[in-house]
Amino acid sequence: MTASSHSTRALSFNAAAAQYAANRPSYPPALFDTIEELAARPLNGARVADIGAGTGIATALLHARGADVIAVEPGDGMAAQFHRTNPGIPLVRGTGNALPLATASVDFLTYAQAWHWTDPDHSVPETLRVLRPGGALALWWNTYALDVPWIAAQSKRIQHAFGTDPVVETNGASTRAADPSGRLDFARRAVRWSRRVPVDTHLANIGSHSIFLVQSDGPRTAFLTEEKRHLLSLFPHGTVEETYDVDLLVAVHA
Repeated sequence: MTASSHSTRALSFNAAAAQYAANRPSYPPALFDTIEELAARPLNGARVADIGAGTGIATALLHARGADVIAVEPGDGMAAQFHRTNPGIPLVRGTGNALPLATASVDFLTYAQAWHWTDPDHSVPETLRVLRPGGALALWWNTYALDVPWIAAQSKRIQHAFGTDPVVETNGASTRAADPSGRLDFARRAVRWSRRVPVDTHLANIGSHSIFLVQSDGPRTAFLTEEKRHLLSLFPHGTVEETYDVDLLVAVHA
């Protein structure tokens, strides 16, 4: 993927922020339990910066765990939606490549579905600068459980229609991909969970991914229309169970 296409993908969410906020999945409590276990410290009372916060799905959950959380988000549309959804949580504009945070100022840096939009040559040194000694970097991605037959089949249809997604391919694919320099010592866990949603919510969810957002209206609409027909043939009651494996990486700053 070229730098320009990567940037186009990253910016594509701003025009779909409301769709993103309304339809994207959340994260299970077990994820945050596991983060605390691997970091060997609680989120409650911790100073947390949630980077690439988007519409604030993860930020709100961190706040609910008792964290003193600040969000960092570069996009105009996403930031505006964040403020509508989370009016009581502070947000500053910036990216993981140049964090607008003081040195040794936070106990946790979190990236929910966001680390792959950074350049590790910059975001890794910034992480080490901003974390306090003993602080933790937590990266995670909701990934579809491809051992579920209908999910695997849908993923193949998306790949056939739009090609292999180079962003999704590297989401949490390995600790080396997350930090090619090897300066961060990651522990890795998977947390499975699921949610039951109407077919239309599921389609709006997948349609909020950047591989769809950068398509022209014709191919995107045609795919989603055909996908709805296919899903309703499998699930005539109109409800699907989305199953996810949250791919979690946690590194503690010595």
